[in-house]
Amino acid sequence: MTRDRAWLVAATVLGGAHAATSLVWALGSTWLLDTVGGELERLGRDGGWTVSLALLSVVALKLVAVALPWFAAGDAAGRLTRAAAWAVGVVLVVYGGVLTIAGLAVVLADVDTADPHAVRWHAFFWDPWFLAWGTCVLAAMRRDRRRRAVSGRAPRSAPRP
Repeated sequence: MTRDRAWLVAATVLGGAHAATSLVWALGSTWLLDTVGGELERLGRDGGWTVSLALLSVVALKLVAVALPWFAAGDAAGRLTRAAAWAVGVVLVVYGGVLTIAGLAVVLADVDTADPHAVRWHAFFWDPWFLAWGTCVLAAMRRDRRRRAVSGRAPRSAPRP
């Protein structure tokens, strides 16, 4: 497997597992729900069709975020597809990075919180998972950009001779 594909596969595994976790919750499971905390945990435990529908929407969005880099890395990918894949990576890195740093700051400063268990899980698991997923997407997109440049199929945003 080439490095180009390795980053895509890693992003797929991370994002697919994230989507699977949301799907488990959409189907009514409370597995790991205590690690989410707050209002989201309460809603998940209360359940109902609106919660399931909302979670299924989240699953769909995550699956789009998983698939988009694969479409963007294809030779026929247009500028909009590649830009959307880059945006997915940036959003995941910023979201995961900011929340990881904030969570670690709260944990390390030993701030009194309503749900320290959930805060620790976010600081050390959930939020870094978003960060890792986004990092893999960005690495895959960067490798694809280099591959296009080397193969003579420069990104459409590059000036043409």
